[in-house]
Amino acid sequence: MAKVNQQLIADQLNICRTTVSRCFSNHPKINPETRAKVLELAAQLGYRYKGQRNPNERVKKRVTDIGVLIGVRNDMTEIPETSQYLLKGISERAATEDLSLDVRYIDPGELDDQLKVNSLPKGIRNGRWNGAILIFPFTEDTIVSLSKRISTVSIAEDYSKGGIDCIDTDQHTGIHTMVSHLAELGHRNIGYLSWQYAIESSWIFRRFGAYVDSLYRHDLEFNQNWVVNVRPGSDLEPNQIAVRVASLTKQGVTAWVCAADHQAYNLIRDLETLGIRVPRDCSITGFDGIKTPEGMPQLTTVKVPFEEMGVSSVIRLTERMHNPASPRRHNLVEGIPVIGETTSKPPSKKPQRRTR
Repeated sequence: MAKVNQQLIADQLNICRTTVSRCFSNHPKINPETRAKVLELAAQLGYRYKGQRNPNERVKKRVTDIGVLIGVRNDMTEIPETSQYLLKGISERAATEDLSLDVRYIDPGELDDQLKVNSLPKGIRNGRWNGAILIFPFTEDTIVSLSKRISTVSIAEDYSKGGIDCIDTDQHTGIHTMVSHLAELGHRNIGYLSWQYAIESSWIFRRFGAYVDSLYRHDLEFNQNWVVNVRPGSDLEPNQIAVRVASLTKQGVTAWVCAADHQAYNLIRDLETLGIRVPRDCSITGFDGIKTPEGMPQLTTVKVPFEEMGVSSVIRLTERMHNPASPRRHNLVEGIPVIGETTSKPPSKKPQRRTR
C-alpha cells in the first residue's frame, strides 16, 4: 500500500506536490476549489499535515487550528458532493483569516461511542483545536459533549440541545417557493415525501412544516395520507416509496414535494419503471440544487448556496471563539429557485365515456 503523503495526494488529483503543500499552508494564490479537493482527499486518506517550523525563527503570529468533522457512516458507498462545496467555502474563508484546517471524516455512531468513554478526537484531546465545524447529522449526545469542550458551529443541522450555533439554508422560504410554483401551475393535490436516515435529520421536519404552512397559505388541502415516510418510525425503502407514490398519483395526487434532490431523482427513476412519467403524469420538486445526474431531467428545486454557508460557518465560529458566552445564533442563507423540467400543469382528466 502506498504511503499516504503529499505526493500521493498530488498524484491522485493530477496536480503538483508544491500545489498540495501550498493548500495546507494557506497560500493566497491557491484556488479555493483546488484547496477544498486537497483537504477532502487528505481527510479520506487519513493524512494529517504538520507545519514545518524553523527553530531559529521567532513565531510572530499564532495560527489558530479549527477542526471540520464530517459525519459519514462507514456503510455509505459515496460521500455526498455537498461536502466539497461546503469545504470550498470553509477553506476560502479560513485562508483569509489565517486559520489552519484539520478535516476529518468520521462515523457519527463511532464518535458517539468514543465520547461516552471520554475518548476525544485528537484535535480536541491535544488542545490544538480552538473550534470545530460540523457537517451532516450527529447525535444530540455528541453535540452536548462537544459543546461543553469547544466552540462549535453546525452547518444545516439545527440541534435543540447543546446550544451550538447553526448556519442553515432558509428552509421555509425555499419550500414555500416550490409549493407556490406548483399552485400557480394549477396543482391542488400536492403530496410530500422523504427518506428515513440512521440519524434523525431535523431539516426533513422543518421542510415538512414549511410544506404544511404553504398549503394553508394557498388554501390547498392537507391530507395526511399524502405524506409518505415522514412520521418517526416509518421505514419505507426508496422503491417502496415509489410504489406508494404511484398508487396515490393514480388516485389523484398530481405533484410531489421531495425533501431533497437525491430523493427526487431516485423517485423519478423508480416511477418510470412503474409506468409513471414525470412531469406528464405528476410533477416533482426537490431541494438542494445538486448536479443533475447523467440522463436525468433538470429538477425543479431550490439551489442551496453551500459555499456561502461554508464561509458563514467560519465567520460565526471565529465570533463564537472570541465570545463564548454570546447568545446562540441560527443564521439563514437564502436559496435560489430553479425551475426545471420536472414540473408542468396537472394532467387533464380524461372525459368519461357515456353509457347508452
